Amino acid sequence: MVFDAGIEGCDGVFHTASPFYHNVSDPQAELIDPAVNGTLNVLGSCAKYPSIKRVVVTSSMAAAVYNRKTKNPDVVVDETWFSSPEVCEQSKSWYALSKTLAEEAAWKFAKENGIDIVTINPAMSIGPLLQPTLNTSAAAILNLINGASAYQNLTLGWVHVKDVAMAHIQAYEVPSASGRYCLMGKTAHYSEIVEIIRHLCPSIPLPEKSADDEPFAPVYQVSKEKIKSLGIDYIPAEIGLKDTIESLKEKGFVNF
Repeated sequence: MVFDAGIEGCDGVFHTASPFYHNVSDPQAELIDPAVNGTLNVLGSCAKYPSIKRVVVTSSMAAAVYNRKTKNPDVVVDETWFSSPEVCEQSKSWYALSKTLAEEAAWKFAKENGIDIVTINPAMSIGPLLQPTLNTSAAAILNLINGASAYQNLTLGWVHVKDVAMAHIQAYEVPSASGRYCLMGKTAHYSEIVEIIRHLCPSIPLPEKSADDEPFAPVYQVSKEKIKSLGIDYIPAEIGLKDTIESLKEKGFVNF
């Protein structure tokens, strides 16, 4: 296995890598195979070494909310929710499909091979960029502040990247950690994100309308009960958006 050398002798493993972008020409080759096979390759190496006490796998809220369940302000999504591959395929949500299949494969392999895994399921991760390149979550904010004529009619979850990092650490270090953890500080429609940015940065021209005339995609709740057991106290979305915009400026993606 390609990961054997890196994993041998370790006490724990964090599997965080998976392609995340929307403009794909071959979803199977570009997103699904790398997500599923990459996960199984890492776990295959972990299974060889008894020193590995726990594996923390980065999944996604995309592996939880793409299903036919009703979503409205009274609905609370929690760790028992799983996305439906059929729904992902029908909606051509290829990233969601890749994360759903990868997480399913991870749990199946872990059960069959006696590996202790914990999955962290983050929403759209915002905050400062470590790398000089643009990632998909930050690109969603950049598009809003960089001259977009309209915002998407979508409701998404948002979480600060520092909370994502801390959740991974806690999932490894807290002995009682187990199963899945939804990680979403705020659920908000794009229209609300635009208004937060407008308040933070009044001088930035922002889109005034939705990309379509359909009713706004409904907001829903996400349970915070389980993630509290890892000691996560979410950084407010306002700070996450501010940190994102400042980082985009620092990296040279915007000039205002």
